[in-house]
Amino acid sequence: MVSLVLACVAGVVLTAVRLPGIWLIVFTGWGYGWYDGWQTLSLTLLIAATVVAVIAEIVEALMSVVFARKAGASGKAAWGALIGGFVGMLVFTIPLPVIGTTIGAILGCFIGALVVELGVRKDVGQGLRVGVFSAIGFTLGIVTKLLFAFALSAVMLTSVVCSSGVPDDAAIVQESADQESMETSDG
Repeated sequence: MVSLVLACVAGVVLTAVRLPGIWLIVFTGWGYGWYDGWQTLSLTLLIAATVVAVIAEIVEALMSVVFARKAGASGKAAWGALIGGFVGMLVFTIPLPVIGTTIGAILGCFIGALVVELGVRKDVGQGLRVGVFSAIGFTLGIVTKLLFAFALSAVMLTSVVCSSGVPDDAAIVQESADQESMETSDG
């Protein structure tokens, strides 16, 4: 159980800095479930956790696009925000390990949306508005994915803690039978 707790904590921290922490949580859950014979983390729970992780990735990626469009961005500028976010992550990861991915993603999202919107509409005010909204959307995407990581961790840890502290019916019946046989052999 300690490994699952550590993976959940590390997963949340890694998710916060734009690393694949949510997948660390999910894959550790699968490993733990397999190790204990699917007793505490069922296949159904783990399939649901995997689906939730995929949804979290999609939501995070599309938040900047959605916010850019809400600001009146052209379709090209919305894609510029998405691509700029990925390029920013790559560019800033090297000089600023750990936090560079987050800073780079937000700046890249802003710059990508701004540059493409200026190319399409030639309106600096609109370009800045789209860039800011894209960056806000991207930041909210990160926060949303972080909340998903917390929720997955909470569900998995609660499942393990609640399952491991309660004996199953077979163990109770066996313990009762053992007590009865000890009483009859003593008497």
